[in-house]
Amino acid sequence: MNETIHPAKPTDAVRDPVWEGLRAEAASAAAREPVMAELIRLSVLDCRSLEEAISHRLSRKLGHHALSEPYLFKLFMDVTASDPKIGAAARADIRAVAERDAACKGLLAPFLYFKGFQVLCAYRIGHRLWMNGREEVALYLQSLVSQVFSVDIHPAARIGTGIMLDHATGIVIGETAVVEDGVSMLHDVTLGGTGKEKGGDRHPKVRKNVLIGAGTRILGNIEIGEGARIGAGSVVLDNVPPHTTAVGVPARVIGVEKTEDPAATMDHYINVYEIPPLDYVI
Repeated sequence: MNETIHPAKPTDAVRDPVWEGLRAEAASAAAREPVMAELIRLSVLDCRSLEEAISHRLSRKLGHHALSEPYLFKLFMDVTASDPKIGAAARADIRAVAERDAACKGLLAPFLYFKGFQVLCAYRIGHRLWMNGREEVALYLQSLVSQVFSVDIHPAARIGTGIMLDHATGIVIGETAVVEDGVSMLHDVTLGGTGKEKGGDRHPKVRKNVLIGAGTRILGNIEIGEGARIGAGSVVLDNVPPHTTAVGVPARVIGVEKTEDPAATMDHYINVYEIPPLDYVI
């Protein structure tokens, strides 16, 4: 007697909710918009994991005469397989975009179209290459990312997880910079160094859950404390205490933060009660 065998139901230990959600959105989008079906099929539906999908998407965008698309695909697959933290970080990053970006309706859009997410994935692969001593390949990958996406992140920089780079164009992050978990930054942000001494610690340290507004310049080996908020267009040259708001050129602390996690709320509005007396304002 033939017995019908049903596949085992996946347990929480082996399920991948981000990948399952991305595939479900991809199938729906492909059916809804046939002209995009081929791109969606190749980028998501034909892939076996988020890591493979990321490797495919990035290699298609970054393939170059010196590092061809097939070479990059294999390289990205090998690197992501060797370091599971890359995939874990990508899952946290894409969740952060879906939760914080008001223009984002799910997981598929940031995966396919948002360069902030794609740049972070490329940086994480380049960082692993750098840490493994493959500096030439890591730097070349950095240059390709800069050329294609207009975002320049040194592969030696240290970036946490759950990061959102909103719009991302013009972001520059230097080699000794640190960006901890949960940070949100908008376009045209510079985490830059001062001085020219080689081997020095020249770049900012941005602690957890910081919100950095568009066009901000944070320069030197200074610290932006956990849960701080930096107003758009500011030039930050000194440490910013945790859970405060700083704005201006040069930036000044103007009040205490309303929330422990401004990066999650994405609230750029400064309430009147936060503004100090007029004799404080320069």
